[in-house]
Amino acid sequence: MQTPQIEQTAGREIQSLYETDFLAWTQQQANFLRDRQWSQLDLSNLIEEIESLGRQQRAELRNRLSVLIGHLLKWEYQPGRRSRSWLNTIRIQRLDTLELIEENPSLKLYLQEVQEKAYIKGIILASGETNLPIKTFPQDCPYMLEDILSDRFYPGEPATDDLME
Repeated sequence: MQTPQIEQTAGREIQSLYETDFLAWTQQQANFLRDRQWSQLDLSNLIEEIESLGRQQRAELRNRLSVLIGHLLKWEYQPGRRSRSWLNTIRIQRLDTLELIEENPSLKLYLQEVQEKAYIKGIILASGETNLPIKTFPQDCPYMLEDILSDRFYPGEPATDDLME
């Protein structure tokens, strides 16, 4: 059994490793877990990192939807500038978003909330890339979530055959 002084020193070393070499800290914590060395775990930082992973998944969902919505807005509001690049971005963001939700089903609970935030960023993206004023776009998202994620939905006029092939 370790004395309190040794435990304090070990705690400082773990904290120092967390602050100076995050990768080494993660490997060390994984080894402690595998070896069931519960007293060696840096619990406060482990808890923080696990919570952070959940926030990262929500942020990734929000970012993917932002790019997707931004491209749907560009698609609708600048039909003359549609390109394979826009089409591919829409397709890939849809696939990646659906895959993220499939891998993290509880993200479905946040879709509505995330859509509202993603729409604001999508407007900024679309405005910046089209040079259209922000006020050009509706204040509220004009697309339903089901449409945003549907591989059959392209707002405005349908794409020309040469882009869709």
